[in-house]
Amino acid sequence: MPCAWITHRDCLLHEMGQGHPECPERLDAISDHLLAQGVMGLLIPYDAPPATVEQLERAHTAHHVLEMLAASPAEGYVHVDPDTSMNPHTMNAALRSAGAAVLATDLVLKGEVRSAFCAVRPPGHHATRDAPMGFCFFNNVAVGIRHALDVHGLERVALIDFDVHHGNGSEDILASDPRVLMASTFQRGLYPFQGDEPKGLNMVNVGLPSGATGEELRAAVREYWLPALEAFRPQLVYISAGFDAHQADDMAGLRWQESDYAWVTAEMVQVAHRHCGGRVISMLEGGYHLHALARSVAAHVRELVAA
Repeated sequence: MPCAWITHRDCLLHEMGQGHPECPERLDAISDHLLAQGVMGLLIPYDAPPATVEQLERAHTAHHVLEMLAASPAEGYVHVDPDTSMNPHTMNAALRSAGAAVLATDLVLKGEVRSAFCAVRPPGHHATRDAPMGFCFFNNVAVGIRHALDVHGLERVALIDFDVHHGNGSEDILASDPRVLMASTFQRGLYPFQGDEPKGLNMVNVGLPSGATGEELRAAVREYWLPALEAFRPQLVYISAGFDAHQADDMAGLRWQESDYAWVTAEMVQVAHRHCGGRVISMLEGGYHLHALARSVAAHVRELVAA
């Protein structure tokens, strides 16, 4: 069964000023590399639709949704967080990014594809129920998860987050929801300076020290993630796929390589095969060294395709 590739040209129009690391070139680097490597031909392309207010409000407060919609500028930039700003195209991109998660959920649960990779920006996992932060406006993956739970009626959904920065927004939204198990790794002592104390019993947070390699990732997965996932038996697996733990990415201090992303993806695909027919939905989060990002996404997507 094929893997979906979900994106939209609106995601290229959002930008936050010259030199900002979360830039449109991220998506160009990914798509160019996947084309050059022959991976793109293995994927089924879809345009991401805009998320509706109803879909957003399953993960966010009505106030937050209205505030973000109202903040969209006619020209120039509006700062909504010290490192996060909107241009006139940002809201369209943010709506498409959240809508990609909804579409991916529908496609996978209807059996049209087995897996999906959402090549979208802005990212989402730092956006909390009621605030934007960390380059994020809406929590894309949480919108998708709540769509799976509340619309499709799933009872157990897993979220895997291997971005170098803790997915504090996802934890804020999903903590203590017994229908969700969130397992994450992140670099300790790094933005957003959270994660060491889980906010709910359904959170499996594993902080890693600066300098940790893929061996520490593998140990965390084997010791903490896999036992929790096997006991939980998810009906669908989501991945917040951040690639900024790569050793070439200077946003942080972990030392992962493409092979580590391939390994962790393969492990999560095997969990999905054991419990939910191989159903996996991956959302792009961080990753700011363009060449390392492109290579890492290719390694990740190859494992999704192979599933």
